[in-house]
Amino acid sequence: MAEINRRADNTGNGPFPAMKEETSSLPAHVVYRPQSLDQMGKQKLGVVAWGNGGCSEDGASSRFHLLELASHGYLVIANGRILSGPGAPPAEPRETATPGQLPAPRTRASDLIDAIDWALQENQRAGSPYFGRIDPAQIALSGYSCGGLQALKVAADPRVSATVLHNTGIFIDGPSTIPGMDLVKDELKNFHTPVIYIMGGEADIAYENGMDDYKNIEHVPVAVANLPVGHGGTFMQADGGSAARVAVNWLQWQLRDDAGAAAYFTGLDCGLCKDAEWTLDSKRLDQIVSAKTQ
Repeated sequence: MAEINRRADNTGNGPFPAMKEETSSLPAHVVYRPQSLDQMGKQKLGVVAWGNGGCSEDGASSRFHLLELASHGYLVIANGRILSGPGAPPAEPRETATPGQLPAPRTRASDLIDAIDWALQENQRAGSPYFGRIDPAQIALSGYSCGGLQALKVAADPRVSATVLHNTGIFIDGPSTIPGMDLVKDELKNFHTPVIYIMGGEADIAYENGMDDYKNIEHVPVAVANLPVGHGGTFMQADGGSAARVAVNWLQWQLRDDAGAAAYFTGLDCGLCKDAEWTLDSKRLDQIVSAKTQ
């Protein structure tokens, strides 16, 4: 971990080199964005509200992944503060959890809604650097592990148009033992948008839960992409690794109707299908193609 903390932030592979920052108007979040908003010209920002692994308050814990998303023209807002990597303060002492109990999450699912609220308010606030630069139709939820459950918890928000969940899933054997995250399978009905699960294969501790979610989702288009790397995914790799590439393509398809991104998941020449490292399963993705061509 010390070596990762010493690594510089990447700026992403997208057309808009990215950065991260804290802002006084949203003190419990970290904002990832293109360094130069003017460089975007007339292109609007999409918004991705992000829940951290472990539901932690370290909004820089997935910084390589989030900077990659931001470099494609997204305003990515992570719960918490910058507590690791460049710009992090000295580590603070932690309270000891009660023996036999998991510690309560340091962030809440509602923090994701706060992020969306703030972004849309900034879009309308004269004098904001984001004034008129955000497309309210391009809103997504995403998160890793416990943070993915946070995204699922608030997925019914009607402003959301896409969902990307990493290495997560509702517990098969009843509610989670994580305080405040006691979701049950019936909450899969929260989804009203297409959703993709990006998992770490059978070695991923969340694999069975996520695959069971996939099996039970029958009311919206759904996909699950597996890369056999375990629960840690590719978050610590440069530019977020190949899982970030999958996430970017899903966002570009769902939020921007990008034909090349759609071909990454669908059709006879499906790009992800041909990638020997990945396994893709999906249901009803053809319905998305049909709806977007009407």
